[in-house]
Amino acid sequence: MAQITAALVKELREKSGAGMMDCKKALAEVDGNIEEAVDWLRKKGLATAAKKAGRVAADGLVAVASEGTKGAVVEVNAETDFVSRNEQFQGFVSKVASLALSTGGDLDALTASEYEGGKSVADTLTNLVATIGENMSIRRTSVLEVSSGAVASYVHNATAPGLGKIGVLVAVESTGDAAKLEAFGKQVAMHVAAVNPLALDRDSVSAEELERERQVLIDQAVASGKPEEIAKKMVEGRIRKYYEENCLLEQTFVIDGENAVGKAAENLGKELGAEVKITGYLRFLLGDGIEKKEEDFAAEVAATLGQ
Repeated sequence: MAQITAALVKELREKSGAGMMDCKKALAEVDGNIEEAVDWLRKKGLATAAKKAGRVAADGLVAVASEGTKGAVVEVNAETDFVSRNEQFQGFVSKVASLALSTGGDLDALTASEYEGGKSVADTLTNLVATIGENMSIRRTSVLEVSSGAVASYVHNATAPGLGKIGVLVAVESTGDAAKLEAFGKQVAMHVAAVNPLALDRDSVSAEELERERQVLIDQAVASGKPEEIAKKMVEGRIRKYYEENCLLEQTFVIDGENAVGKAAENLGKELGAEVKITGYLRFLLGDGIEKKEEDFAAEVAATLGQ
């Protein structure tokens, strides 16, 4: 058997664009023959997938899955919105969300978990990239859980059940009626999708974020001609308004337009005869924070033609 050197692996990586371990395995399978190794990688779909890996994937789907007191949300990206309507892709994303329920929000654990037929999620994704022809990636995942109560889910503008562009989970802690808690949690999830709160409550607002807001308000008051000491006192009132606008429990509930979300939970608790607390929420917006490259098609064609 030919010796698989680092130089040989490097050469294959440059030719195929595949990962180091895949290149090493390919060379071992074909006794060190570079050209046969390239063919081996192509047959496995690995070379194709690797070549696509450099392309920006900002579209795709967000998926939610929930089982009583636990819920998971994942974002799986692709290059175009067209893929989000592909049934094979949708099936993959739904299955991944279900698997995420048992991986505790750990992305590495999720990609390493078994998908089906002995293949991992990562291997299945690689094959999907080769089949569909676009770069794809599992970008993030997270899990919410309560000891008793419900974790409700909501998907805004769903492409298919549990799949869409915005996915939300809301954790409602209580010993009250599970069905009513689920229904209330879904309403809160709809509120979160629409309003996008900054934090759950005042304690959840970061000190850095709060200090930045306070300083901006002070500077605005001083700029309007107020003495700094008066400006600081004025700011405290505005900070209370800031909490009401940005903290979920203090925001006006979009469902009734009157009560704060926290008050609505309190009212439900009185109805059920058991305290109801919203203990957390998650909101995934597809592509949030991904800088999508704007392509100049004419320039791309000219570059291809060597002009």
